[in-house]
Amino acid sequence: MTTPVMTSQTIPSVADKSSAATWATANQAFLIAEFARLKRQLDPNSPPAPFLPLRAEVEFDEAPAAIDQLADIFALTTFERDLLLLAAGVEMDSGLAALLSHSAAHTPITFGLALGAPTDPHWSALTPARPLRRFQLVQMGTANSLTAAPLRIDERILHFIAGTNLLDARLDGLVRAPAAPALLAAEHRQQAERAIAMLREDASRLVHLCGNDPDGQQDVAQIIASALGLRLLALHSEDLPSVQSELDQLTLLLERESLLLPAAILIQVEATGISAAARRLAEKLPGPLFLSSRESLRLNRPFVRLDIDKPGPTEQRNLWQQAFGSQDFIEQESTLAAAVDAVSDQFSLSASTIFATSATVATQQNPSPHALWDACRSVARPRLDDLAQRIVPSSAWSDLILPEQQSETLHRLVSQVRHRMTVHESWGFSERGRRGLGVSALFTGESGTGKTLAAEVLAAELRLDLYRIDLSSVVSKYIGETEKNLRQVFDAAEEGGILLLFDEADALFGKRAEVKDSHDRYANIEVGYLLQRMEAYQGLAVLTTNLKSSLDRAFQRRLRFIVQFPFPDAVQREAIWRRIFPAATPLGSLDYAKLAQLNVAGGNIRNIALNGAFIAAEAGAQVCMSHLLEAAKMEAHKIERPLATAEIRGWV
Repeated sequence: MTTPVMTSQTIPSVADKSSAATWATANQAFLIAEFARLKRQLDPNSPPAPFLPLRAEVEFDEAPAAIDQLADIFALTTFERDLLLLAAGVEMDSGLAALLSHSAAHTPITFGLALGAPTDPHWSALTPARPLRRFQLVQMGTANSLTAAPLRIDERILHFIAGTNLLDARLDGLVRAPAAPALLAAEHRQQAERAIAMLREDASRLVHLCGNDPDGQQDVAQIIASALGLRLLALHSEDLPSVQSELDQLTLLLERESLLLPAAILIQVEATGISAAARRLAEKLPGPLFLSSRESLRLNRPFVRLDIDKPGPTEQRNLWQQAFGSQDFIEQESTLAAAVDAVSDQFSLSASTIFATSATVATQQNPSPHALWDACRSVARPRLDDLAQRIVPSSAWSDLILPEQQSETLHRLVSQVRHRMTVHESWGFSERGRRGLGVSALFTGESGTGKTLAAEVLAAELRLDLYRIDLSSVVSKYIGETEKNLRQVFDAAEEGGILLLFDEADALFGKRAEVKDSHDRYANIEVGYLLQRMEAYQGLAVLTTNLKSSLDRAFQRRLRFIVQFPFPDAVQREAIWRRIFPAATPLGSLDYAKLAQLNVAGGNIRNIALNGAFIAAEAGAQVCMSHLLEAAKMEAHKIERPLATAEIRGWV
């Protein structure tokens, strides 16, 4: 959420509305008097005065006149101040404009004309190093000589002198003024207080905010800027111009705004990394300046780094309680406390997301027990279109036919996901570090034995979004690209509510304990990186492989669960056949015991059932054994496996 970058119709140091109106009246009177003084100085027909003050005498109860604030901000000399007033007077005072036009051959104002003023003129006023040109307070036109060049006041500066302090129009759409945070994690507030103390000693420092919480980084920058009496202007690095001249102009405008408003600048670096333009801007802009990014960066200037990551489960629970408590909502919903624990453990959300989500749930009438969970799933759903396929789970435990031991292991996996908050946080297991606390599993077994189906069942049971990542498409022959692709997957999914299913793990895993060449070494690095991210992942990550032996034992020890999906025996195949047809399917006389004679896995059984249904639909009949026999022959031909006579004996 952002607010317009503007003030009331006065200079920012005047906050109270009545005081602002009084100040605006005084500022207008001051300008009228100052323009009158300049006219007397420049009019050769003006009668001599025994005493001519250097500036008008108007009393200000609050902030001084805008032109004097400007002179103080940019350290203008008396001559530079009057030169700026003169340029403003041409725009604001018709009498002064007419006087200058008549006396200077229809050229409103030139440097040579200003040098004739009796207020300590100096040649250096219009050198590029002095404020008038350094900060483009005035614009110089072209002429044969410097003294004949026409001068025109910058529009932003003219409005400031008139008493209106608005962001330069050239920055509209590029910078934003973030709203003050409604919630802030305690650890983030501590980091902010640390930075405030340092910046009060040295305001020129750059503060580098790094970590996986961009919203939290913006909130911390906002808190720091507010404590220093500054506005915060934020811009994304991807919006910066790449042309050097345009970047130089933007740098100047941002520096000028930081002095006029006054403001601190926040450069937000995208997840893809810092661009050359963002680096140049960060190294050139004076402080206080904030740079936020996911990874820590190296810069060619002194800076202080603050780690701003998304709050941990315990802190998230505190934030949820604050968000709901402020709305007197948590007391009304008896199930909310348990829901807060569940989402705090499963999701990794920023404080601003927690506040916005709590407000959404609080407005619902009679919210369901899963309302908070579903709202969190909605905001945490990642963008994984390039590297993953979202699967909508539609299977239940009854669809999964497994031996008792494997079924029990899967139920224990669900239990560990559900009770992590208790064991990790309440019982203190996370106090020694979060490495190894992620729930990860390896599903092994032949194709079609139910590995993906089991992942669907887990996702449905835990109310998680299921994303399937084909590791064969993630693995790259180029060094470092595989880790980059994996990083994108985990970074996108880190907010939680996601079951990551890494399919075809054989593409990455191999017996690499004995490093024979560079390929083995880099394969070890890739596998190690994947397992490292799985161990730290707050959601649930599952690997599937057709061959358990393809994963070295050293890597197997880093996985919490390993589930072997056996080839189904006749009893299990019959159970699969009995559950394979939807309730609405018209079935003829089916002999499930004879169907179970077909020695194929559950995935093949599903294909045969589906193809048999299409054959029956074309014939306008119920699904019968003859249709399934034809479908079985199609499946056998597809997998290049001949049907034994014993497998189909008695089908028709």
